[in-house]
Amino acid sequence: MNKKRYMMVVQFFSENKLAHNILYIIYKVLPYVMIVTYPVLLLVMLIRLGFVWEWMKLVLVPLSVLMLVTVMRMVVDAKRPYEVYGVHSVFHKQTEHQSMPSRHTASAYVIAMTFLKVNVPLGVIMLILASLIEASRVLAGSHFIRDVVIGAVIGIGTSVLCYFIL
Repeated sequence: MNKKRYMMVVQFFSENKLAHNILYIIYKVLPYVMIVTYPVLLLVMLIRLGFVWEWMKLVLVPLSVLMLVTVMRMVVDAKRPYEVYGVHSVFHKQTEHQSMPSRHTASAYVIAMTFLKVNVPLGVIMLILASLIEASRVLAGSHFIRDVVIGAVIGIGTSVLCYFIL
């Protein structure tokens, strides 16, 4: 997204109260939905499976994605759109650098894929929520498109490899 488009998107969401409120819910609330439902899934699966390798994978795969993305962000140290363009984001985010890859996006997708591994209908719902989270990061001006795409690839790719191939 170039500066002109970025400014148009930020202006739209800043001036349109309904759109701003919807984006706020997606941007701020949906990540908490993922954070709260994931431990519930782990607890249910622990009761079902017991403390076995299959259950441990449900813990270790998301944890490894979180660690990988955190390290990548420090190494790449990419600027965020509001830093590059010198304009506020929709929610006036202040974080500097560490834009790529998007940790929210990678985490949302790996959690969604964890649900998919356990229960396909719930997994599909969680994938839809992850997609909304991904889009919200760009629309709010916190990330460039490349940041969220790379986050999604890491979250989905690692999950497919660890849950469905290995």
